[in-house]
Amino acid sequence: MSRIARHRSRRRAVLTGTALLTAAFLLPVPAHAEAVTDYTITVDTGARGPAIDDTMYGVFFEDINRAADGGLYAELVQNRSFEYSTADHASYTPLTSWSVSGAAEAVDDAGRLHERNRTYLSLGAGSSVTNAGYNTGIRVEQGKRYDFSVWARAQAGTALTVTLKDAAGTLADSRKVAVRGGWAQYKATFTASRTSNRGRLTVATSADTALDMVSLFPRETYRNQPNGLRKDLAEKIAALKPGFLRFPGGCLVNTGSMEDYSEASGWQRKRAYQWKDTVGPVEERATNANFWGYNQSYGLGYYEYFRFAEDIGAMPLPVVPALVTGCGQNRAVDDEALLQRHIQDTLDLIEFANGPRTSTWGGLRAEMGHPKPFGLTHIAVGNEENLPHEFFARFQRFRAAIEAEHPEITVISNSGPDDAGTVFDTAWRLNREGGVDMVDEHYYNSPQWFLQNNDRYDSYDRQGPKVFLGEYASQGNAWKNALAEAAYMTGLERNADVVKLASYAPLLANEDYVQWRPDMIWFNNRASWGSANYEVQKLFMNNVGDRVVPSRASGTPDVSGPLTGAVGLSTWATSAAYDDVRVTSADGATLLSDDFSAGADRWRHVGGGNWTVQDGRYVQTDEAAENTLVTAGDPEWRDYDLRVTAEKRSGKEGFLIAFGVKDTGNYYWWNLGGWNNTQSAVEQAVDGGKSTLITKPGSIETGREYDIEVKVRGRQVTLYLDGEEWGSFTDDKPAEPFRQVVTEDARTGDLLLKVVNAQPSEARTSVDLGSARVSSRAPVTTLAAGPDEVNTETDTPVTPVTSTFRGVAPTFEYTFPPHSVTFMKIDRR
Repeated sequence: MSRIARHRSRRRAVLTGTALLTAAFLLPVPAHAEAVTDYTITVDTGARGPAIDDTMYGVFFEDINRAADGGLYAELVQNRSFEYSTADHASYTPLTSWSVSGAAEAVDDAGRLHERNRTYLSLGAGSSVTNAGYNTGIRVEQGKRYDFSVWARAQAGTALTVTLKDAAGTLADSRKVAVRGGWAQYKATFTASRTSNRGRLTVATSADTALDMVSLFPRETYRNQPNGLRKDLAEKIAALKPGFLRFPGGCLVNTGSMEDYSEASGWQRKRAYQWKDTVGPVEERATNANFWGYNQSYGLGYYEYFRFAEDIGAMPLPVVPALVTGCGQNRAVDDEALLQRHIQDTLDLIEFANGPRTSTWGGLRAEMGHPKPFGLTHIAVGNEENLPHEFFARFQRFRAAIEAEHPEITVISNSGPDDAGTVFDTAWRLNREGGVDMVDEHYYNSPQWFLQNNDRYDSYDRQGPKVFLGEYASQGNAWKNALAEAAYMTGLERNADVVKLASYAPLLANEDYVQWRPDMIWFNNRASWGSANYEVQKLFMNNVGDRVVPSRASGTPDVSGPLTGAVGLSTWATSAAYDDVRVTSADGATLLSDDFSAGADRWRHVGGGNWTVQDGRYVQTDEAAENTLVTAGDPEWRDYDLRVTAEKRSGKEGFLIAFGVKDTGNYYWWNLGGWNNTQSAVEQAVDGGKSTLITKPGSIETGREYDIEVKVRGRQVTLYLDGEEWGSFTDDKPAEPFRQVVTEDARTGDLLLKVVNAQPSEARTSVDLGSARVSSRAPVTTLAAGPDEVNTETDTPVTPVTSTFRGVAPTFEYTFPPHSVTFMKIDRR
């Protein structure tokens, strides 16, 4: 039995009866579309496909887009411990989000509350401080209770007055707190007299007072737990019924310093996420600079992650750093003592999760309120490292130490940040040769890529490492993105013997603090809503099935022709100069020849930046501008050679040479010296979403002239750098819009037919179930919407709708709507 299969005790979520598919997606569409495409689906009901583990689909939480503080973590006060710093963000100070009336000073001295809680506020007699919360302010609801707490130090007899107001007046009766001397925690409770999204919390003092950890929590957290989670967000995650919870990242895991806290290192500034920083009493936990450009409090820490996973019935899956930085930093830490310390920290983490209460770290878990072990079975080491050899050498050290003491733990490796390329290939070779149990893959690509690559895992070695698809998304929250992801998920299920775990990413986004798109669940301080992608994930995750039933479908005729398009030049955070652009047809005819001696009138400026002709070259001078695309030529050009000379003048990256340019959202470009000048790649943009077709390590030198050539023949492209072939590709894989998978409920034998029709025409389909005996009535959930529809706080066009189909038979016809996902539960007698 696989280690994952041990989690089969979690309740199956296959839909039954009339309650089937309560998570459908249907925006009203015409009953009879003008265009119809005919398909067949043949189901081999007598055959057995791969088993699907209960942990197949899960969620990945990373503190990005204010997902923790100001998000899932229910604390309503921002910068509650006065620890914000310029190390977090250039604009931050210890008083960010606070306003002062009177005398107040942030202090970092020996009188602090705790060694890791460095800064506190010295508030003068008769003075006050007011906190603005997140988004528009502190959200309170009429009749709800809110728990205030503060750590304070003052002479006995000092009185604190705590108020909750907005611009219209009082939101709750004020509270008096009597301070009795040295550092101690004081508490009070508010009951909101009215609802407001713009509340402000004020603390005033009658005498000189030191304040720290000023906190306001809703009494009603998820499961009413103290130091708890925001109820609506946690409930939306729980509604997915995830099989696992991956945490805490992501780029948070392996960026920043791996060192211990110390005076020399500045204590809590720019330190990689390490689990021991996040447990114990909340007032003794550190804060830290978040990789995504803000501060993270660690009020939501490892204990809370484990507890949340348990509450929602998910397998906990923590990720620890391997001492190789990622996410563009690309540095291997060479320090044997530090490596040993991190390995021991990982062993201590396992003890914290699983150890008896008599052990050191199991005792801390029990002291925090959870005597029973959490039952950790999987742990991931590292995240998206771009140095595969350096990473794998350290990974092997972690794995050996873990397996020596805990052979029951599955140790997960990874394959870097992309779906293909030199890093990916090298990492997978090392993982295979090293006999790794499971490899974490990550990729973010265009909807077209997901439609083209449904068969990605069909050819993976069934005897090799299993796949954990830890991060994936199609670069948008429109219905077309979710539709492409749904089509791809049918391929994940079909390959459930290889793909053992899969999680969309990222999970959460506060609409006022966004560093990354797309995201599954969106929120502000008053509301939350599921994206179209959330609805797809919920549908699949609530209706997995126990086993795949082999099936096949006819395909859509491929109508693609040769690769056509104009040409272009661009830069990204770089200044570069271009010259001698020449485009010739396959028969040698000149289509474009421009040495810029007469200006640049033939070029159309469609991106940003500052383009001028200087000394007979076309120069982009704005180093801050991203995607400065200029284009020339005919969108119908085909079978041509593009030649250009280029020189990097300054900046972070290299050159972007575009070809096959149809418009601003549809083109290819050769990205030379991208990703902070660490690698080069060919990227394809389709409706604005990009996918990587080739990637290789490489950088571009400043001040050196490069000869660049792109040869287009049919759908094959060959690229040359300084006369040497750099690479080639053939873009001839169809973006199949019609995909299906069938799964079975092992208990009842019922079939779940899942069909994605990602095209603007109806799919009139003949379904052949062979000799299976079936009920004629089947609950159906269909989701369909315009491809550009997006769910928002006030409008959710992607919404579940259910119906009943009464024409099921061993062979029957069904017409699937345009742009739709349809789940049909077929009752086998």
